[in-house]
Amino acid sequence: MKIFKYILLLAGLALIFSSCSRFSKVMKSKDYEYKLRMADQYYVKKKYRFAQQLYEDLFPVFKGSNKFEDIHYKFAYCAYYLKDYISAENLFKSFLEYFPNSTKAEEVDFMHAFCFFKQSPKPDLDQTNTIKAMGQMQTFVNTHPGSERNKEAQDIIDQCYRKLITKDYKSAGLYYNIGQYKAAAVSFGTLLSTYPDAPNADEFKLWVVKSYYRYAEMSIVGKQTERYGQVIEEAQDFQDRFPESKLLKEVERYLTLSENNIKTISQ
Repeated sequence: MKIFKYILLLAGLALIFSSCSRFSKVMKSKDYEYKLRMADQYYVKKKYRFAQQLYEDLFPVFKGSNKFEDIHYKFAYCAYYLKDYISAENLFKSFLEYFPNSTKAEEVDFMHAFCFFKQSPKPDLDQTNTIKAMGQMQTFVNTHPGSERNKEAQDIIDQCYRKLITKDYKSAGLYYNIGQYKAAAVSFGTLLSTYPDAPNADEFKLWVVKSYYRYAEMSIVGKQTERYGQVIEEAQDFQDRFPESKLLKEVERYLTLSENNIKTISQ
């Protein structure tokens, strides 16, 4: 078994060496038509690293020719398939600048926006590319109102929207978890103002109520009446905004607790 594995390893290394040796010869060739044919063959075989190097070498050679559009298109996709999304985004963008009337323009315009989405990180990290992806996808929808890709573009916008909500939700929740209840209340209130159409907007408002309640509860007696009053105002606003919410009973519990606490303090 060990000998068999060793033979397979040697065969694999020999194949890699042979491929690299052949590619080196192609790269050194001055026959540009031949190099282009080889680049296209590598591209079809999904050997994007080899294809990319050849297309890059041929870029200035064929610029302005009738073959340049196809080279530029495949060159951009090589970067994309190699997960170099920054380069891909720039190449898709430059394709549109060179060939705005291309039959591939709509597809490339979508891919340009999609590269920003591929660079969108986890919710805990900076969301600059997420915001850019939303903007670029919305621009795509506006620019191509009849495109079959618009549903996918809208789905991506929705995914990005949810990611931004998740990031801000976690940030607000962190304030609550470390006992910064006033900051938590303000943050959840901002979250609600920023994303009023979020599916769980009523949950944001519940956290505003809970945060203000904890803030009042932890306050000195002289400040508690005013701060429980804030809880009551927020709870009543919840009732007006979300009368059908499943969270209404919990909010009303804080409302009742706050009213009773004010009565106790006033005695």
